[in-house]
Amino acid sequence: MNATQGIVSRINSNLLASGAKPLPEYIQGNNFSGLVSNVFCDGLNDHSPFKHNSDQAYPDLINPSARKSGKPVGLEVKSTIQIGKGGESHNGHSGWHLIACFQIEPHTGNVRFIHLMFAVLNGHNHPEPDWTYIGSKVNTTTGSRRTEAYNTTLAGTTKLRDGSVFLDPTAVNFKRWRQGRKGAVPRYSIFAST
Repeated sequence: MNATQGIVSRINSNLLASGAKPLPEYIQGNNFSGLVSNVFCDGLNDHSPFKHNSDQAYPDLINPSARKSGKPVGLEVKSTIQIGKGGESHNGHSGWHLIACFQIEPHTGNVRFIHLMFAVLNGHNHPEPDWTYIGSKVNTTTGSRRTEAYNTTLAGTTKLRDGSVFLDPTAVNFKRWRQGRKGAVPRYSIFAST
């Protein structure tokens, strides 16, 4: 988190010092989230056992020393400004997912992470999927088509929220979030004490 926030801050400092606008003002929101996700993946590559897999292949990162069924354990990473939303994916794969939620600071364009959540999610073709297909929507004004996408179900979003590893309680009132799970609240969940 610190490495990503630091890189974005350095980019914005240079832009502002030259009289330009902050980076988020030059990039569409979804593309900026993708950039934050890429920088975050690079930070995980540098500061964790997870290493870059490929810039196009699933998952984003793999841990070569951790294996399941003979394959390295993978981690798919997404970032979003929609705090608490859950996951969004073009493919709705099974496996480990990390959702990094952030805010864009006004005037500076810097990012501040608010919530990080991990979970093993069941793919869209699993008997009990954590993903639901939302399709490809057409913007009626421009005629452009959004790419195919999946969103996490309430159960999948709850799994992610249960796996919160960082949460800024001054920015989020998580006690208001809906939950959907089978069984008891896990001891490690943010909801365990509510």
